[in-house]
Amino acid sequence: MIDKICTKLTEKIRKQNPEIDDERAEIIMYGLQILIGELPKGIIILAIAYFLGIFKLTLLAVLIIAPYRCVSGGVHMKTHIGCIIYTLILYSGSALLGKYFILEGNVKIISAIIVWAFCMIMIKIYAPADTENFPILRKKERLQKQIFSYIILTLEFLIAIIISNTTISGIIIFGDLIQTLTITRFAYNITKNKYGHEIYASN
Repeated sequence: MIDKICTKLTEKIRKQNPEIDDERAEIIMYGLQILIGELPKGIIILAIAYFLGIFKLTLLAVLIIAPYRCVSGGVHMKTHIGCIIYTLILYSGSALLGKYFILEGNVKIISAIIVWAFCMIMIKIYAPADTENFPILRKKERLQKQIFSYIILTLEFLIAIIISNTTISGIIIFGDLIQTLTITRFAYNITKNKYGHEIYASN
């Protein structure tokens, strides 16, 4: 349904702008799919979070994890249902873990350091983890995103260690760990994703 709507809108845009070639039309089509597709998914995810009693914590998880995800990348689901489930696990799952798995004192500090070290290694190996639809091919851009991944992750984990609110600390630790797992080759294999830069570099 969404694909049909996006196709019709793209065709209408091309009629009004004859200079748009096939390549640009594909970009417009993909942008419309994201725009139109994300709105109902966002409403569904927030509605589920509301009924689970973690609406505010889910929003907080989005604010914490999204900046790190923007620069580190990660898998993308092939279907809208898969995307909803994945997004729920990433944001609402992190909120639930932060709420119910209390990390305090030395346990919090040690957990944060171990997870931070693991994430830093994964960033070095995989970030930015791109996809076939949005490959990141320029070395400068890849380096910038990797550096920002290091910086954002480190700042968030410093906050997790310093802050007294155990729920926020938990969301940071669990949320950034889940996000980091999505950039790994294991996650790409089980979700049937491919790293865009590897595909285009080999052609």
